[in-house]
Amino acid sequence: MKMSAVMLAAAWLACAPQDPEIKAWEQQARSVTVVRDDWGIPHVRGTTDADAVFGMIYAQAEDDFNRVETNYLNAMGRLAEAEGEAEVYRDLRMKLFIDPDSLKAQYAASPDWLRPLMDAWAAGLNYYLYKHPDVTPRVITRFEPWMALSFTEGSIGGDIERVNLRQLEAFYGDRPRPQAAAPVEETEPVAEPAGSNGFAIAPSNSASRHALLWINPHTSFFFRAELQMTSEEGLNAYGAVTWGQFFVYQGFNGTAGWMHTSSGVDNIDEYAETVVRRGEGYVYRYGREERPLVSSTIAVPFKTDTGVATKEFTVYRTHHGPVVREADGKWISIRLMQEPVKALTQSYTRTKAKNYQEFRETMELHTNSSNNTVFADAEGNIVYFHANFVPKRNARFDWRAPVDGSDPATEWQGVHAIDESPNVVNPANGWIQNTNNWPYSAAGAHSPRQQEYPAYMQVGGENARGIHAIRVLENKTDFTMTSLIAAAFDSYLTAFEPLIPSLIRAYDRTPAANPLKAKVSEQVALLREWDLRWSGSSVATSLAIAWGDELGSMVGADARRAGMSTDDYMVRRASPEQQLKALATASDTLTARFGTWKTAWGEINRFQRLTGDIAQPFNDSGPSIPVGFTSSRWGSLAAFGARSYRGSRKIYGTSGNSFVAAVEFGDSVRARAITAGGLNSDPASPHFNDQAVRYSTGELREVYFYPSQLEGHTERAYRPGR
Repeated sequence: MKMSAVMLAAAWLACAPQDPEIKAWEQQARSVTVVRDDWGIPHVRGTTDADAVFGMIYAQAEDDFNRVETNYLNAMGRLAEAEGEAEVYRDLRMKLFIDPDSLKAQYAASPDWLRPLMDAWAAGLNYYLYKHPDVTPRVITRFEPWMALSFTEGSIGGDIERVNLRQLEAFYGDRPRPQAAAPVEETEPVAEPAGSNGFAIAPSNSASRHALLWINPHTSFFFRAELQMTSEEGLNAYGAVTWGQFFVYQGFNGTAGWMHTSSGVDNIDEYAETVVRRGEGYVYRYGREERPLVSSTIAVPFKTDTGVATKEFTVYRTHHGPVVREADGKWISIRLMQEPVKALTQSYTRTKAKNYQEFRETMELHTNSSNNTVFADAEGNIVYFHANFVPKRNARFDWRAPVDGSDPATEWQGVHAIDESPNVVNPANGWIQNTNNWPYSAAGAHSPRQQEYPAYMQVGGENARGIHAIRVLENKTDFTMTSLIAAAFDSYLTAFEPLIPSLIRAYDRTPAANPLKAKVSEQVALLREWDLRWSGSSVATSLAIAWGDELGSMVGADARRAGMSTDDYMVRRASPEQQLKALATASDTLTARFGTWKTAWGEINRFQRLTGDIAQPFNDSGPSIPVGFTSSRWGSLAAFGARSYRGSRKIYGTSGNSFVAAVEFGDSVRARAITAGGLNSDPASPHFNDQAVRYSTGELREVYFYPSQLEGHTERAYRPGR
């Protein structure tokens, strides 16, 4: 079906604000002050917490309304209404879990203190649209308070996104279901790893005898805004806010700070359901009984050239959760955490926690599901909290694969208490690190012991960044904010420690008569002397990364078949012929692109921001900035995920270091920070790209946390709407 122009006009009129509502918005705006500092960062102050929420979301909309709206289009399963039929199955995935009627009911039943915050959130966005009639939303012309419950955690990839879209389409789509998976190309490229770094330094290891915190999320660029929100009700939080949310996701207040890293916990489970046709419907087996499979219809609207059309799907669910795919004749349902009110409560209240004890109390809600947390406070506490939502399960099952949904023994048995997780509190070594690696090295020798926890507590082990982090943190007792930043930008590339010697051995063992040996002799000589450190002027960095990428693509499929990581396979299984061939091919590629393989890394690896588009365009002829740090794959703590694009010779970053901050807690809080590029999405704004050079060199700027620090650094002070 398609919506007519008359229906669209009627819908717009229904959303138009009425006079009493406008007066209420303007009255609330009078209780808010926004101070923009000389980097364009908003420092929002409200009389109440709700006033602060109103002001901070208004300020976000000023900087990038498109990203605010897009995040909620995705969260509510309405992206196809803006972007067309290609996003229908992404929307279907969200709608399997996000139901507006349910969220409206939960909003109505939410705590008395929380509803005003959601009300203020919607009011701030609607007031922005009222005051900016030139801004045309793609879909959401009016925000409702309940919508805030659709997006409550802030991770770059939430739990729902673990559902594979191709498999979902194969199950619910109208195309023939594939009989077998398509073969994987032998040279499939290695995906850019996602993740983050969090470090905490105890007073015993700092020169000032104050705790220090390093906040280093690795996300897609421009995914979060930087701001401060304060109120007369005790709110004073600074840091990174995922566009459209009303809480500081990673940041600090006057006495405590928190950094989330993506967790390797296994806390999302699939159930292989035995489904049988019975009459007009289906049943599934559970124990000795047959239960009716619940079916419902989900309508997914999508944009077309002539208006809006709709696809309808009959979807199924068991008591475990929605059915999302089929495997080996079984229907696979999925179970994950769904507690939007608790999740929003935890996300907001932790920003007001003054110390470890208060922060821990927020963790009792158990809804920070996909993250580990590194924490520090002014009392000198440093803490590593492992993933906050971990269902208790029978350890005899392999929870990495679908379990038998008909066996009652596979049911969840509640949630692990905080103390049942591999956490670290004030370790004797005086430091904590997490780089999306396992928790069993979080504090060196003082880390939790792996054998004391069920296997599902952590999937995966150590990574190259974790090894690197331990080296820059251990055996140092005089950390300052400056030396902590230097450690976080240390240029050593740990992953090449085994890789380069393996290549040199391959070269040395290759007969002189092999033509590959002569072709790569100069390159091997260069890498033999390389100190394994990145820099913008380093040719060896360019060559090593080009070789590593080429060899990884060459052997990636073999590594997966062998059940090994690509890097491990490259060292242990790649033949000398493969290693030298990859180096020759990488050299030829560099020469074809740049005229010589002897090209400095900074000439290749670039930061560029030309437009405010969410999907950035890149162009070799446009201005760009050299970046010395590399993909986190190679063990670089400062991460820059880059690749080439159609028509480009250089590679351009789109992910990695985004908002970065170093924080020192004491009688007062001090911080330095940087945001990728700049805060505002408008290329005409002076704050579109004003932080780019500092970002590329790791030169963090001073944070203006206190009003006195804003003196002489204020660009504009105003009330929303003025």
